[in-house]
Amino acid sequence: MELNDTQLLRYSRHILLPEVGVDGQARIAAARVLVVGAGGLGCPVALYLGAAGIGRLVLADGDTVDLTNLQRQIGHATASIGVNKAESLAASVRAINPDIDVHAIADKLAGEALHEAVAAVDLVVDACDNFATRHAVNRACVVHRKPLVSGAAIGFSGQLAVYDPRRADSPCYHCLFPDASGEPEMRCAEAGVFAPLVGVIGAMQAMEALKLAAGVGETLTGRLLLWDGLHAEARVMKVPRDLACPVCGRAAVQAG
Repeated sequence: MELNDTQLLRYSRHILLPEVGVDGQARIAAARVLVVGAGGLGCPVALYLGAAGIGRLVLADGDTVDLTNLQRQIGHATASIGVNKAESLAASVRAINPDIDVHAIADKLAGEALHEAVAAVDLVVDACDNFATRHAVNRACVVHRKPLVSGAAIGFSGQLAVYDPRRADSPCYHCLFPDASGEPEMRCAEAGVFAPLVGVIGAMQAMEALKLAAGVGETLTGRLLLWDGLHAEARVMKVPRDLACPVCGRAAVQAG
């Protein structure tokens, strides 16, 4: 994809980076990204991806903006209360960068609709807030061989990982967090969340997604980053692929 003069100026600070350059920015401009969730994590992810020039950005969320969201979900304004989150966030992204293609899916992605959305993009960012959706998104990414940038944040703690089914050594989300349907999970509404935490994790998700789109650097594939915001400590753990994983293991791949 060839960049025009306006794009060369808008993205000049990217282009100045030798690791990115014109070619890397052109790859970003040609990339298609699906962001599942337009809340605390999805807001910084979408705003940074849009500002950085991702060519097509698809935002999916069936929820509406609530007053309690505004403490941390920086892509929404007070005037957006009651508006669908995907549509509200899409408007915020367009206000930053009107030259990219931003599409809002004002519904919870599931079943065939989820698979169609995943198949139509180059990579997926999981910014949702529940295990069921995370596992469904992971399964779709494995089936369609799409890289998945996954993040989570609660309280003062966050985590981030990249799962890339195109790589033989990459685990999937299920390898790290086996599906335990029915087990209770902690939500922000019950446990609370420190406002900047979702910005920290969401910004790192955007960074990993942009690295994948531009084809630069080394991603967190096969590693899990754990961030303790209360004590300002970070740990990175290596995570191997589970060859017996029912989602991405050898038997599952052969069966698929």
